[in-house]
Order: sequence, then C-alpha cells, then structure tokens
Amino acid sequence: MEEQEREISDIDPPDHPSEAENGVMLVVSHSRGRDRGRAPLSVVLATVLYCAEFVSAAVLSSMYHKTNDEIWMSFTITFMLVPAVLTQLALTFIHRDVGRDRPLVLLLHLLLLGPVIRCFEALIVYFKAGKKEETYVTLSRKISLKKGRKIPMEWEIGQSERTLAAHRNAFKRTAVIQAFLGSVPQLTLQMYAAIQEKYNQPARVVLMIINLVSITYGALVCSVLAIHIRYDDYKVRIRPAAYLCMTAWRGLEIATRVTVLVLFSTALTHWVILVGMANLLFFFFLPWAEFWAKKGSLTQGVERNFSNFGTVVVLTLFTLLYACINVFCWSAVQLDFTHRELIQRKQGWGRLALYYCGRFVENLVLIILWYFYKKDFYEYVCAPLLVVQLLIGYSLSVLFMLLFYQFCHPCRSLFKHNVHDCLRCICCQKGTSTRQNQKPSYSTTATMVLGAEEPLNPPPSEAPDLTSQLGERETDIVEDLTEVV
Repeated sequence: MEEQEREISDIDPPDHPSEAENGVMLVVSHSRGRDRGRAPLSVVLATVLYCAEFVSAAVLSSMYHKTNDEIWMSFTITFMLVPAVLTQLALTFIHRDVGRDRPLVLLLHLLLLGPVIRCFEALIVYFKAGKKEETYVTLSRKISLKKGRKIPMEWEIGQSERTLAAHRNAFKRTAVIQAFLGSVPQLTLQMYAAIQEKYNQPARVVLMIINLVSITYGALVCSVLAIHIRYDDYKVRIRPAAYLCMTAWRGLEIATRVTVLVLFSTALTHWVILVGMANLLFFFFLPWAEFWAKKGSLTQGVERNFSNFGTVVVLTLFTLLYACINVFCWSAVQLDFTHRELIQRKQGWGRLALYYCGRFVENLVLIILWYFYKKDFYEYVCAPLLVVQLLIGYSLSVLFMLLFYQFCHPCRSLFKHNVHDCLRCICCQKGTSTRQNQKPSYSTTATMVLGAEEPLNPPPSEAPDLTSQLGERETDIVEDLTEVV
C-alpha cells in the first residue's frame, strides 16, 4: 500500500469531500465518468525536449561532418547518444518491461524511441479515462494543509489515474537524466566550440537554447521531487508563483555556472579538467563515505531481487547522477543509502548554506583567474563588466532561492525555522545584550501551526514566556546552521 501511495503522490484530490469519519475526511473521486482529470503535460513536455534535443544535435553533427570538424562532431554525437540510451534503460527499468511480452515497445526502445511510445500510451490512457465508469483500485491517504490546519484526507484512485501517475513519475526521472547527463555537457561543449571558432552557427544556437531549457526543467523537477519525497505524508500543491520563483532560481544558477566553467576552460584548458573531476569525485564519494560511516547494509533500500553486485551497480549509477547534478547546481536532496528510499527526508539547511557559499567562492576564483589569463578574443568584450554580471547573476539565483523558501514553498508552515528566522538569528549574535528586548518577528507566527485543541488567545496566567522561547529558538537555529547533515 505504501508503494501504491508513493506512485500516485502527484494526483490531485477531487473537490467533493464527504463527511469526516473518525477524524479522516473521505474524498470520493466523482471525476470518473465525467472528466479525464489532469492532463499528462509533464510527459508531453519531457518527450518534446527529448526529441528536439536529439534532432537538433543530429543536424549539428551533420554540419560538423561537412566542415570536417571531427572532434566537435564526435563529442556532439556522444552527448546525444549516451543520455538517450540511459533514458531507454530507465524507462524500461521503471515500467518493468523486461519480463513482459511487449515486443513492439522493446523494439522502439532499441531504436531510441521509447519516450515517444510512452507518451502516446499516456495520451491514450488520458483520452479514454472519462468515457466509462471504473472502480477504484486503491486508496490514497494524505494530509492536506489548509490555512495552517492539518486535515487527514482519503480518496479513491482509479486504474487510469494510477497509470497516468506512473507515467508522470517515470518521465520526471528521465527528464533529470536527460538534463544532467546529456544537456549539461552538450551545452558546455557548444559554448566552448562557439568561443573557439569565434562564430555561432544558427543550428548551434538552437541546440544551446534547447539544452538550457532542458537543464532548467530538469533542475525544476529535482526541486519538486525533493518536496514530494520530503513531505510524502502531505498533499503538496505548488502554485504558479512558486514555479516562477524556482525557474528564475534554477535558470540563473545553471546559466552562470556553465558560463563560468566555459570561460575558465578557454583560458586554462587543462586546469578545468582538474576542477571538474575534483567536483565530480567529491560529490560521488560523499554519500558513500557517509554510508560507510553509518555502517549500513547494501541490501537495504533497493529491489529485493537484486544481487549484491546489481545493488552496487544501481547505487553507483544513482550516485553518478547525483554528483553530476551537484557539479552544476544544488540537487535539493541528500543521498542516504541506509534509508529505504535512499534519500534523507530531513532538510539539511547547514549543507544548503555551505554548498552555496562554497560555490560562490569557487565561481569567484575561477572568473578572476579567467580575467587574468584570458585570450585576445576578449579584447572587444568588457571583461570587468562580464565578471560583475556573472557574480550578480549567481547572487540573484541565491536571492530567488531564499524568496522561494520564505514565501513560496508549499509546506513552509511546517518549517521549524525559516529564512527570516535564520537571518535574524545571525544578526542577533552581534548584539546579545539586546536580545531579550526584541519582539517576535512576523515569520514566527507565519511558521507556527495551531493544533486543534490549542486556544488562539491563552489566558494571562497560561501565556508562555516569549523572551525565553525566543532565546531557545535562536539557539536551535544556530545549531541547525552549524550542523551539516
């Protein structure tokens, strides 16, 4: 039952709840037989990005072949085929098609057309969903957050809804694979080629734009998946303002990071290999070091029918993807191989702050080194202005991230501390003598959830000591900031 609820975690509950029974509101899915529910737009978008990137890379490779640019052509084909093959393997593994009698689907996967046939399957299920009444196959139980109140809810899920949810979850994971194992190296390569050739072909520009969109979408999916995994017991509703904030955060972060690496590679070509490998190896071995420190077992958290060797292979590929994500942007999750879901549910605020501080310093050092060792090509470029723009761009990405966690996070009411509290605590450490005289900030009431039996206005005799509680809050915040989980 837990696995079924995890598969349908992105299904929206209907708007017709029945009467509460034993504290749980039963929601009956009246949409069956009336409408088709939510369209699989994420499946269509991931398929369109996959096809567009594959076709544009193939066209650019043919142009490289005509101009005898064998090096650019070979790397472009490699970064086109490797993520495509991994996407086919991921879809086959997630849908468990190896042991099923589906020769046409397996053939299309061999032809690298697996996402296309999966997208058609999802659309067929969607358009057939509302034509006839169907019985539910499972129940989903989640906690709904409405105006600071926790309302347990339960609703029925039909077979078509469950199938569409499985397709959405599969394409979310393939979008991440496509973005960080294909689009990121492809974008880096094409930017480097454009600078070296001092000319931008239209086909190359189109491919770079598609790459940037794919990477931003993959990073956005990472953030959403992290929220769904961390708050698996809650019904998460992400509003458009949150998506806009996350898009600005992720787009600026990735664009500035890739630009810094490409500029540094044009000045110090061999040193960029050392920087990239150091980043990749650090984030690759970090989860394994934590796993060995906890003395966990490899048989936990993965498929039961896997051997020890198969478990190691799957975890190695999973860790490689995690490392590739963290080289270019924040992965939003921390791996924990001792956990059944392989991911920590606790929000590591200390690690988040440490990552962005370290990444800002690294970008600053790399762009300064580029400034002093840049080539003659940049004589017509205002180098100091470009340095300032890159630093401001990365700072803006951090600002949008803070705005997201402070105002737009769908579960911000569950935070023990938020961004305003952390910044206020840091400022309070400079004036400990005046700490007791400070009033509670607006964020304190914004992040508190009143219980069902807790009165809104307690009598004076039962009122808590706000100054003592504030001191304890600040002490806890300092511990959260200094703790790197």
